[in-house]
Amino acid sequence: MDGRIELLKFPDGTAVGRADGLFSSRPVPDPRQLRILELRYGTIRAQALPPREPFACIEKLLGDT
Repeated sequence: MDGRIELLKFPDGTAVGRADGLFSSRPVPDPRQLRILELRYGTIRAQALPPREPFACIEKLLGDT
């Protein structure tokens, strides 16, 4: 992933999104392209550590140096 992902969903059911490095970094309203953004975000989120674990991981790494 080359940067941030932004997804905006509106009350009327429409949505728009963009991502650095994808779709020329332009906003996209196309449902297929939005689904790609949602899947990428889901993948990143699934691989992320739970909220408190990054601190423990950093402390461990600093202690090992």
